[in-house]
Amino acid sequence: MGYYSYKIEHDFGLAPNPFGKYCTLAVCKGAIRNNKRLQIGDWIFGTGSVALNRLHYLIYAMRVEEKITFEKYWEDSRFQYKKPVLNGSVVQLYGDNIYHKDEDGNWIQEDSAHSLDGGKVNKDHLDADTAGKYVLISETFYYFGDQAFEIPEEFRAVCSNGRSVKSPAIPTAVADRFVDWLVENKRSGINGDPINWKIYK
Repeated sequence: MGYYSYKIEHDFGLAPNPFGKYCTLAVCKGAIRNNKRLQIGDWIFGTGSVALNRLHYLIYAMRVEEKITFEKYWEDSRFQYKKPVLNGSVVQLYGDNIYHKDEDGNWIQEDSAHSLDGGKVNKDHLDADTAGKYVLISETFYYFGDQAFEIPEEFRAVCSNGRSVKSPAIPTAVADRFVDWLVENKRSGINGDPINWKIYK
């Protein structure tokens, strides 16, 4: 079992998108989504940052249970609710099911939180997001958002100290114990709202 950890700079419910039955990582973090070492059963930890005033806090953890292409994600009946609706609820606004291809094989970026005003394509986001190739899906996840908690000192080694993704450097024994502790002490699923949703309140 492998582990991946990174700092979250913004938490709008887009990356990850924890809504519904599934927690998905479909945009951002291409270094994880396209990682050749990533296996089904691996865990991803998203921890807080100085920008969110939650350094060393656990924002979410997900066990990778599926790894599918953008095209399959777009077409899968399970994930139609994750297609963004910009005049819908805040949950719908941050839908992450936004990429698919036209008949000529060119990427289409749907009007979303990752496009420009008026639905114009944001090429920077399109290139970065689709470079990740895969969408990661989990039914076994813990999303805390604005209810994030400070990770106990004994498990701090799972946190990334820089801007990049931390993986091989995570001590497996520590991460194993942390997951066991998480399962025993916290409720799975959604435990809070995205941190940055405070702008809507």
